[in-house]
Amino acid sequence: MSSLFIIFLVLLFIGTEIGFAMIIAAWLGIELKTDRFVDMVMLPNSMLGGIGLYALVQIPLFILAGEIMNRGGITRHLINFASVWVGRGRGSLGQVSVGANLMMGGISGSAVADAVAIGKAMIPEMEAKGYGKTYPSAIVAAGALVAPILPPSIPMVIYAQMANVSVAKMFMSGLLPGLILAVGFMTIAAVIGRRRNLPAGERVGWAEKVQVSLNAGWAILMPVIILVGIRLGYMTDTEIAAVAVVYALLVSFFVYRSIAIADLPALFASAGRSSAVILFLLAAAAPFSWLVAESQVADHVVDAIHSISTNPIVVLIIVNVFLLIVGLVLEPLPAMVIFLPALIPIGHELGIDPVHFGATVVINLMIGLITPPVGLLLFVVSSISRVPFVSIAREIMPFLLWALVLLVLTILFPPLTLLFTSGM
Repeated sequence: MSSLFIIFLVLLFIGTEIGFAMIIAAWLGIELKTDRFVDMVMLPNSMLGGIGLYALVQIPLFILAGEIMNRGGITRHLINFASVWVGRGRGSLGQVSVGANLMMGGISGSAVADAVAIGKAMIPEMEAKGYGKTYPSAIVAAGALVAPILPPSIPMVIYAQMANVSVAKMFMSGLLPGLILAVGFMTIAAVIGRRRNLPAGERVGWAEKVQVSLNAGWAILMPVIILVGIRLGYMTDTEIAAVAVVYALLVSFFVYRSIAIADLPALFASAGRSSAVILFLLAAAAPFSWLVAESQVADHVVDAIHSISTNPIVVLIIVNVFLLIVGLVLEPLPAMVIFLPALIPIGHELGIDPVHFGATVVINLMIGLITPPVGLLLFVVSSISRVPFVSIAREIMPFLLWALVLLVLTILFPPLTLLFTSGM
């Protein structure tokens, strides 16, 4: 089994894409497996089996819904809504950015999509109003971190399939942590605004607040529909994803009138590319994970951790420290598909609630999106603002520290992740 990981790491080192690296490593691992015969047809069959799950249909559906709403004028409506309600204090545009990301996260479930949509609108606006060059990028990247924690979270869907737990429960497990994370970010933005004497927002009258809220109401209603449908069990996860697509189309076509029939091919193509990346990684991970399971890596990992402690909280802390280190060098999705097959059995072995375990793992790996040196969100906002990556990495440290505090809280206090799952 060591040869499997050595081959995989060598392939990554020479620049092979991570999906192809897993496939090649799995193929060579099967070829080198001499203890018993393994038919090579296992490789493609395993790949197809890895994505041949009905529940995975919701991944492209949620991505498509987010793509339609992003291009359907929702971003500006949500920014306007956040501006009139939280945009008065010093540095309030930072809070507006987080608030808009909070609402967008309940629609797209994608941190990168939110960072691009909010960043293109908010970064130039903050720079023009005297917020500097670096801080706007940092606050947008931090705000986008909320999206993959709130429902409908794509990473939560992936974990649910890998751990064989309810997608609905995984969605609800991220609701309270996501809200706490956003409130913390907005508080930090307020403190920074006062300390740096950043510009204050303009006072807005009640008539304008009502008008802006009504205009944004259709956009805000979508995450409400998703949450109510999931929590009350009116629809299955896949049905909710389909309803989200239909709702996004109806609102964008007939309410905001911001997209036309001619725009649909480009929307479908964009959503298809994003979905293909995720599904290809899941397919590539299937034979790789099978070999890991065959070699009893999970048993060895469990034994190693047991030699340190059998206390569930201590073990959860050890697992999360390990994943934080992994997040320094790997993006969240590859890290999930590579390491979770070995780590999930640890939770089962110690009786840790799989939903609680999954929520902490997802939050942990999402923190890697704003952690140097990989920090995908830092690269995304850097490409928008043309601010050096290193400068943004320094500016984002207060937000990164709060995200780590939230992770510790979710580890130590399971009700933070399980409160809204009771009775489901």
